Amino acid sequence: MSEDLPAAPSPQRELRASDEDRERLIDELHEHTVAGRLSTEELEQRLQQAYAARTITQLEELRRDLPDSSRASALSLRARRSHLTRRLVQETGGSLSLFVLGTAVWLVSGAHGQFWPVWILIVVLLSLARSAWALFGPAPDLEAVERRLDARSDRRERRLQRRRRR
Repeated sequence: MSEDLPAAPSPQRELRASDEDRERLIDELHEHTVAGRLSTEELEQRLQQAYAARTITQLEELRRDLPDSSRASALSLRARRSHLTRRLVQETGGSLSLFVLGTAVWLVSGAHGQFWPVWILIVVLLSLARSAWALFGPAPDLEAVERRLDARSDRRERRLQRRRRR
């Protein structure tokens, strides 16, 4: 039955458009005009519609038949990289807690001999460096970082499910 119901519109799309949203669209429209995709008449018409638009959906309708501009692509890439960086920091923070726990065990046991928790730290830092290189290196591979983070999350979820079944 639920298959027959129309999909609810995304709440994000029905948000009211801000002046910043309009200005971003206007910049993109100017970029498309310079590239020859829009005539000056089409630009003027779309500018009037952009200033009259009330929702994000109405603004997106004005760019529906245009390819992503380089600025929009750069903003999208920056937002995705920022999101993946936050996820990476969160994952690393969890792993660093294992290092802190190991250090506490080493200290409580008398702090004699080699500082073995450093091996935990090395593994955590190597993983962090690999992902950071994929995010910020000369040839960023955001998909690889996202796949690794998703795989970690999936493994953690499966472990939790196994524990709950016991």
